[in-house]
Amino acid sequence: MDIQIINPITYPGWDDLVVSHPDYSFFHSSAWARVLFESYHYTPKYFTIINDGKLLALIPVMEVNSFLTGKRGVSLPFTDYCKPIIANGISFQNLLEHIIENGKKCGWKSLELRSSSDLLPSTMPSITYLGHTLGLDNGEQEVFSNFRDSTKRNAQKAVKEGVEVKIDHSLESLKEFYRLNCMTRREHGLPPQPFHFFKKIYDHVISRNLGFVILASYSGKNIAGAVYFHFGEKAVYKYGASDKKFQHLRANNLVMWEAIQWYSQNGYKNLCFGRTERENQGLIQFKSGWGTTEQQINYYRYDLNKGSFVPGSSKVTGFHNKIFRNLPLPLLKRVGSVLYKHVG
Repeated sequence: MDIQIINPITYPGWDDLVVSHPDYSFFHSSAWARVLFESYHYTPKYFTIINDGKLLALIPVMEVNSFLTGKRGVSLPFTDYCKPIIANGISFQNLLEHIIENGKKCGWKSLELRSSSDLLPSTMPSITYLGHTLGLDNGEQEVFSNFRDSTKRNAQKAVKEGVEVKIDHSLESLKEFYRLNCMTRREHGLPPQPFHFFKKIYDHVISRNLGFVILASYSGKNIAGAVYFHFGEKAVYKYGASDKKFQHLRANNLVMWEAIQWYSQNGYKNLCFGRTERENQGLIQFKSGWGTTEQQINYYRYDLNKGSFVPGSSKVTGFHNKIFRNLPLPLLKRVGSVLYKHVG
């Protein structure tokens, strides 16, 4: 069957087409494509097989063209995972070969695939992460009963301490989250993404009811927050942040519980908690405490010059983290606005 290269931003009825396949995710949507395209001017190249109005195969790729990191295909930038959609009878290998040939013609250095499934059983992934997903089919009370006891206590502690949470769709709430996010990123020794990126999330996701912000406040001050996306019947916990001075109040637990209740009450089937580095045991413990199912997320990187898949590293700590941790926030924001386009 013919493989088409489609731009989901301009393709009529793209989201309806995508959501008709059971393996869809928010990251296949036109909204996410718009965020990436308008934030960083990446070129959408979604390799697709459509037959008789049905989506049979999809590997979404953004072409990143950077003078620092080279020209390459990424499926998809700033995306925790993006499982290819492959119907029965379609050869993933043939589709992959087609993408590689296209990449050679376009001058790519590499192709990166990010999947929540084992795409290539005989190939070693370049990087592996852990993913956690919470099923919501059984209702919020059943979901709550499966939480770890400490998770329940932490959410209840936040309530007793007077923490209040609110779901919001306003730009002001996103600005408040961004303030917390900048603090959290500096604490981790990393620059934040530019606010321009989050403004595009507001424009194409939150303002269109494909996501929301939850803020937790204490004594009138916002101390924690998170950003969630949803599409079809699936939801994603994408970003979380908090003020470390109030960590003892366990506001993050109450934020997550609020999101779980909302998604359960509104008919969503599952909530993905995103990817986690294997060495981040604290975050793994937090995510597993909600009764989630754990799975491995595999990243594969194909070097077009070598003609083979190559290893990589997920290590994010080093000397640079000490430097970033001590930079003033305005300067750290500037670093992020310069670097992230090239990172992809």
